[in-house]
Amino acid sequence: MPKPKITSAKELEALVQQMGFLPFFPCSIPNFSIEEFTPSRYWFVEGVDGPWEWRMEVARRGVVAYGKLFSRKAGLVSREWYPDLANYRRSGYDFDARYEEGLTSHREKQIMDVLLREGPTLSRDLKKLAGFGGDGLKGFDSVITSLQMQTYITVHSFEYARDKYGKPYGWGITRYAVTEDVLGADVTQGAYHLAPEESRARIIHHLGQLCPEAFDDDLAKFIR
Repeated sequence: MPKPKITSAKELEALVQQMGFLPFFPCSIPNFSIEEFTPSRYWFVEGVDGPWEWRMEVARRGVVAYGKLFSRKAGLVSREWYPDLANYRRSGYDFDARYEEGLTSHREKQIMDVLLREGPTLSRDLKKLAGFGGDGLKGFDSVITSLQMQTYITVHSFEYARDKYGKPYGWGITRYAVTEDVLGADVTQGAYHLAPEESRARIIHHLGQLCPEAFDDDLAKFIR
């Protein structure tokens, strides 16, 4: 596969639509990440928008999914391929069914309950409302990552903190949502008619066509 070059949010979104899956950082598949596709002049250069800003724009548009989706690290998935990823990762379970079967934790349910009740919620508020921090529940970041990996929640958007003059600063605060509230149930549940292993096979076949130099074990590790 010829190495793409990303120089804008528009190009990033178009590449995700084309490839279906795109991790932010180097992964088990060689030469297959936003970091490797973006020229160094766009990384952490003052006054120049780069991948960190582009991801915020792409997430806000909701045309593709953004979150910690690959080896507990950030990446993007197109609407075309998210149904198969969700079907494989959820293994045929909606969250409530998974919880009733004892396959997920009380901490995960606390977060899901808040998002179902409140809708898209900033991470700092979600942490408090779900009872994390202080003398409460521990491991908020780990639980949030786990729910993203399982495809039950995703990044809705980002918001900057503002100083006393109203100027934005920092990296942006994440607003999370139940994935159905961002992509729609027709996307998240769009492959439920397939066996989870069939969705897995479809994804691996697709990635193998994109990256013929990758081993099957590398492809399997990428979507695990």
